[in-house]
Formats: sequence, structure tokens, C-alpha cells
Amino acid sequence: MAHYLSVSRLTKVTRRPGFWLILVLLVLITFPHYHELLKLPPFFIPIMTDLGLTRHAFERILYLAPIVLAGFLFGWRGAFVTSLAAIALMLPRVIFISLYPTDALIETIAVFIAGNILAVSFASLRKEREYRTRLEVAHQELRASEERYRQLFENANDAIWLHDLDGNIITANKAAEKLSGYSVEELSTMNVRSFLSDESLNLAHQIRSKLLKNKPMEQPYEQRLIRKDRSEAVLQLATSLVFDKGKPVAFQHIARDITEQKQMQENLRFYLQQVTKAQEEERKRISHELHDETLQALVVLTRRLDTLASVDKELPEDGRLHLEALRQQVNNIMQSVRRLSQDLRPAALDSLGLLPALEWLASDVAEYSKIATRVNVLGTERRLPEEVELVLFRITQEAMRNVWRHSQATRAEIKVEFDESKTRITVSDNGKGFKLPETIEDLARDGKLGLAGMQERARLVGGTITIQSELGGGSSITIDIPA
Repeated sequence: MAHYLSVSRLTKVTRRPGFWLILVLLVLITFPHYHELLKLPPFFIPIMTDLGLTRHAFERILYLAPIVLAGFLFGWRGAFVTSLAAIALMLPRVIFISLYPTDALIETIAVFIAGNILAVSFASLRKEREYRTRLEVAHQELRASEERYRQLFENANDAIWLHDLDGNIITANKAAEKLSGYSVEELSTMNVRSFLSDESLNLAHQIRSKLLKNKPMEQPYEQRLIRKDRSEAVLQLATSLVFDKGKPVAFQHIARDITEQKQMQENLRFYLQQVTKAQEEERKRISHELHDETLQALVVLTRRLDTLASVDKELPEDGRLHLEALRQQVNNIMQSVRRLSQDLRPAALDSLGLLPALEWLASDVAEYSKIATRVNVLGTERRLPEEVELVLFRITQEAMRNVWRHSQATRAEIKVEFDESKTRITVSDNGKGFKLPETIEDLARDGKLGLAGMQERARLVGGTITIQSELGGGSSITIDIPA
């Protein structure tokens, strides 16, 4: 392998034109150095005498040329190899031909030393020139990169600004000017405290502390900014530290104005809240009508059937049995209407609150579905706002409906957890489970409209839903509502 590499390197060297130039120079210098042996034509002798080549010192000096050239083209190794070749070419004259062997030997050694020193010097100069060239190229690339960054910075659609650790703004782009209402010149003389309310400033201090302590934080985050006209803008903000020599010196912010988007979301949430409220009011009205009118009418009909069966002594046995069957059918209808009325609007929810309503729901599901269902309460019980209790009940009701319709479960649990920051309800079962979509937003597209509706209901009160399921391993749905 080593032999192969040596041959390969030698082949690359011999392919370079400089190698052959050095070889030609060595030959041309050596040719007059041994003119006695080579029997040069007579007219060369006077020329060489005129040039001072009688002691052949001048040719030895000329050997410096290929040595220095080799150092410039191939580095110090090339110079060293060429100087060895030059010595090999000069030594035969020093030993066998020269009339002044001592002087010739000193001159030869001097050529070897001087050649290598000059070669190393020229090689160093070449490396320095190459380094300067690379440095200049890198400097030009850096300037081009800075110019590109400056153009991106100035023309970015998102607002970008930098401020030092004290909040003094260092620079900002045109989008920041448009967002804040202040010109770039005005911004460069301001402090970020000018744009922030007390609440926003507190959030900014928290972000600053986390970044300086290298703590994990979720980005982008929402922040509110006060414009020049004193209106409020909602921003989606990403913040990062700027370092100089390993030390943090500034904060960089990239902001996107989502004010209109937030307003649309709030309007949509308000619309959905109103729709949900109207639906619940209609459910409540229908429930009361079923209970107060339909159910009472069925009770009256049952009593009349009982009276008819007991008063008419001449009624045949077949007729009596027929009346009994009718009374039983009416009783069944009464039970269905009562269940429908409770399903539409449980009386316990309005009068007693969420937990009694969930107890009723578990009992009702266990009765008509034969699924053993229990309610487990953790933490200190407390009443929640009416709207929140209604949303939690409807989500739990829909979750339990999915359990008895689709899960093929034999057991289910409704777990209610109260703590200082949130209220959590988890509905779990031991059923067959199902394959989860990649995101919860895909539920409606996959036909799971009930789960999608539960997600929308949770959002109305600022809550979230987490769904866990695996084929053959049961399912659980968790609703988290902030306190």
C-alpha cells in the first residue's frame, strides 16, 4: 500500500511542468560544469573564460536556481530533494577533477545550505501570499455575506430588532418600523420598555432570565406591544441571544403581527360560544317541555288506561290484556322520554353541579349499556363556572357515548382531578381501541366527528384534549381546563 502511494505521488509530481523545468535547468547547468569531459567545441572555452567560469564557482551558484524554484513549486521537500541532486551532480568534479577541492567542497556545501534557506524563505513567502489571498477572499466573502444579511434584514417581511442587555434598541428593520409606528431613527434612540405594558414587561423579564440561564423555553411565544398610536398589537415572537467572544451582548427579536388573526379567532370563539349557548338553551327548553308536558300527558294517559281497566267490569279478558299491553307500552315510552329529557339537560347539572351530573351519567350508562362505570374524584372538590361545567359534562357525555357505541368495553372510568392550576377529567375504557390520526385536527377528516366536536368545545373555554389509544389496548380521553 505504501509503495502504491509513493508511486502515485511520484506520478503526480512528474506530470507537473515545473518538474521538467527543474530537470532541464539541472542539465543545462551541469553541461558547462563538466566541459572538459564533454569535449565542448573550442569556441566555448573563450566564452566561459570571459564569464569567469574557469574555477566553476559560477555554475555552482547557478545550481541555486533549480533549488529555489523547486522550493517555490514543491515546498521544502522539493528543495531538499533538488539540492541533493545538485550535490550529486557537483561532487564528482569536487572529488576527481577540481584543482581546488577544498574550496570546491566549501562552495558545494554553501550552495546546499543557501539553496535550502532560500527555498524555505521563498516557500514561506509563497504560503504567506496564499494565506493573504485566502484572507482577502474570505474578507470579500464576509463582506458579501454581510451585505446579503443586511438586505435580508432590511427587506424581511417579519419585524426584526436588536437591543442590548439594558433594553436599548441597537438596530431595527423597515418591518419593525411598520409594526411599531416609529421610524428606524426613532427606534434607535428608544428602550423596549416604551412599547410594553407591565404585564408584557413581566413576560419579557421571564424570557430574558430563561435565555441567560440557558433554560428550555417554548418558541415562538405571544407578546403584546403598544404602538406609537397607543393601539395594541399581538405578536408571535421568537427571541435569541447575540454573543460576542462567547459573552451575551444583545437580544434579537423576530416578530410577526398576528393581531388580526387573534381578533378573528376571538370573534370565531365568541360566535361558537353563542351558538353553543343557543344550542344548550334549546336543549334546556326541549328538556323542560318533554318533562312538563309530554311526560305529564303520558302519565295522565297511563292513569286513564288503569281506570278503564278497573272500572269496566264487563270488559272481556282479551280486552283487559290488550289494555295492559298498551299501559306497558306507554310506561316504556315514558322511560324513553325521561331518559331523553335527562340526556338533553340533566337536572342535577343545573341544581347540584358537575360531579352529581357525572355520577348520574355513569349510572345511566351502566344501566343501559351494561358497562361497569365508576366516577373517581381526586383533590379538593370545587364548583366551576356554569359554562365550564356544562362544557366538561358535554365532553364527558360524548366520550361515554363513544365508549358504549364503539369500544366493546366491559369497564369504564371517569376520573376527575382538581388542583390549583387546572381541572382534569379522564375518560378511559378497556375496549378494543383505535388507530390515532397524526394530528387531532385530522379527526373530522377521518370521520370522527364526535372527537372533533369535543376538541372544539374544549377550546371554547381555553382547554385542551389529549387522546390516547392503541388497538386492543383500550382508550383514554383527557380534558384539561385551566383554573
